[in-house]
Amino acid sequence: MKFIRNITLFGVIVFLSSCAVSGPQTVPAALVTKNDVGTKEGVAERTIWLGIWIGNTDLSITKAAKNGKITKIATVDSEIESGFLKTTYRTIVTGE
Repeated sequence: MKFIRNITLFGVIVFLSSCAVSGPQTVPAALVTKNDVGTKEGVAERTIWLGIWIGNTDLSITKAAKNGKITKIATVDSEIESGFLKTTYRTIVTGE
């Protein structure tokens, strides 16, 4: 009985667990800016359920900047948050 309870508990923990990874995007040296970080932030986001990507979502730096009404980009980060049933991809842009 303890074995079944432990296996069930392990399954619930795995099912509810998630992982997030974020970091700066690698940009060619010619595209590096000296713009201030600023107060604006723009995000382009896409969530995938059960590994199925339906449709075409723009996760580009341009789309994130438009969403945040940013004209001078300072930093760009990408983030992946993964769980058992869903995965979310984000491109985060800061600037003025």
